Amino acid sequence: MAEIPPNNNPNDPDDNDPMQEMFKRMFGGQMPPGLDPASLGLTPGQGADPAQMQAIFRQLQGLFGAMASGESGPVNWTLAKQSAREATAGADPSLTANSKGAVENAAKLADLWLSQATSFDPTPQDPQALTSSEWVDKTMDSWKRLTEPVAISVSQAMTAALQEQIPEEMRGLMGGTSGMMQSLGGALFGSQLGAAVGALAKEVLGSTDIGLPLSGDRPALIPANIADFGEGLDLPDNEILLFVALRELAHMRLYRAVPWLKDHVIGAIEDYARGITIDTSHIDEAMRDFDPARPESMQDVFNEGLFTPHRSPAQTAALAKLENALALIEGWVDEVVADAAVNLPSAAALRETMRRRRASGGPAEQAFASIVGLELRPRRLREASQFWAHLKEERGLEGRDAAWEAEDLMPTGEDLDDPVGYSSRRALVNASDEDLDAALDRLLSGGYDESAPTDEEAPTEDAPKDDAPKADPENPEDPENPQDSPKG
Repeated sequence: MAEIPPNNNPNDPDDNDPMQEMFKRMFGGQMPPGLDPASLGLTPGQGADPAQMQAIFRQLQGLFGAMASGESGPVNWTLAKQSAREATAGADPSLTANSKGAVENAAKLADLWLSQATSFDPTPQDPQALTSSEWVDKTMDSWKRLTEPVAISVSQAMTAALQEQIPEEMRGLMGGTSGMMQSLGGALFGSQLGAAVGALAKEVLGSTDIGLPLSGDRPALIPANIADFGEGLDLPDNEILLFVALRELAHMRLYRAVPWLKDHVIGAIEDYARGITIDTSHIDEAMRDFDPARPESMQDVFNEGLFTPHRSPAQTAALAKLENALALIEGWVDEVVADAAVNLPSAAALRETMRRRRASGGPAEQAFASIVGLELRPRRLREASQFWAHLKEERGLEGRDAAWEAEDLMPTGEDLDDPVGYSSRRALVNASDEDLDAALDRLLSGGYDESAPTDEEAPTEDAPKDDAPKADPENPEDPENPQDSPKG
C-alpha cells in the first residue's frame, strides 16, 4: 500500500495532517461532513506518533477499502484471504526442486507401505508440495463452509456493538445505516479470521492436520513447516517427512473410500455452530476500550472469550457426534500408519509426538478455536486407536475397514469404551434389522395367514375346548354322566 506523502504547501491549512489527507483520499478528495480527526486525538499537532498513525491508516484503509468492494455476507472473504496471506509474508520460503522431489519420493514410498496396511485404495492424484500462502489459497473454500454459521452470529453481534459504541462523529459519517455497519462487522471478522488462518498456515504440516481434507481431493504437504516441526526432535529429516506423508495419505484414502464421512464431520460442525451464542457484553466492552493507536487490540475481542459457555442440548449432541467422528478418524489413521511404518526406525517416537500434538493443539490452533468457538481435536484418540487394533485382530484388515461401510453403523462412544463387546452388539443390531426386514417381506408378499385366529378369537382357559370329553347320556357308566353322580 502506498504511503501518504506529507503536505509541504505552507498555504494549505491541512499541512502535515495525514489523517485528514487519508480521509480525503478515501472519500473522494474532501473531508466527509461531521468528522473531525482532531476530536479523535490523532492529529500530529496533538502529539500522535507518526509510526502509529501510519499503522492506523493502513488498518482503516484496508477496512474501508473492503467495505467499498461491495462484498456482502457475514464475512468479508476478500479481506480474510488478504489478512491470511499477509500473516504468512516474510516467513514463507519458496519451494525448491529438492523439496518438491523429496515430497514426491516420500509419497510414493508411503503409498506402497499403506497398501499393506489398509484395504482402501490410494488416491489417484499425486501429492502437492505447497508454501504456507498457497495452503491458504487451497483451503479457503473449506474455511468458508466451516465458519459461515458462527460468522453470522459474530457479525450480527459486532454490528450491534458498533452501532452503539461508534463516536457521534462517525455516526454522522455512516448516516446510521445498518448496511454499512454490517459491512464493517463483516470486515472486522474477516480480518481476524484471516489472521487466524494465516497463523495456522505457518504450523500445519499438510491438508489434513485438523482431521479434514481442507485442500480438496488432492493431498498436500508443506515442506518448510515439516522442517520446522522436525527441529529439536533429533530424528532424520527423511524419516519425519515419510511419517508425515503416511498420515496425510492415510487420511486421504479414508475420505476417498468413505464418501459420506466429510459431510458427516462438517455437518456436526455446522449443527454446533448454529447454536453458538455470542457474549455481546464482551464485545461492547471491547469496542469501548478499542485503542486506535494499537490496531492489533481488536484481536483481544477474540482471545479473551467471545463465546458464551452455555451449550444447548442440540449443541451437546452435535459436539458428541463430532468428537466421536474425529476420534475414530484419528484413531484409524494412527493405527494404520503404525502398521505401515513398522520398518521405520523412528516410527514409535513420531507416533507419540503426533498423538500429543493432536491432543493438545498448538498456539495457532487454539487461536483459531477462539475465532470459531470450537476446538477440532480428537479427545479420545488413544481409545479409538485401541478399538481399531482390536477390530483388526478379531476380523482382519478388511473386516476392520468394513466398519466404515455405512454412516448409521458407525462405531459409537460405547464401542470405544468396550471394544471387545463391539461385535456382539453389532450382531444384535444386525439380527434385529434382519427380523424387521423378514417381517416386512412377509407383509408385502401377503405371507400372513388371514384365517389364523386373532387374539380375540383364541380360546381362553375358562372356555370349553373342542377336544374336551363329553358325557354320553345313553351310557349310565360314563363318569361324565351326571345321573350317576352321588346324591347329596
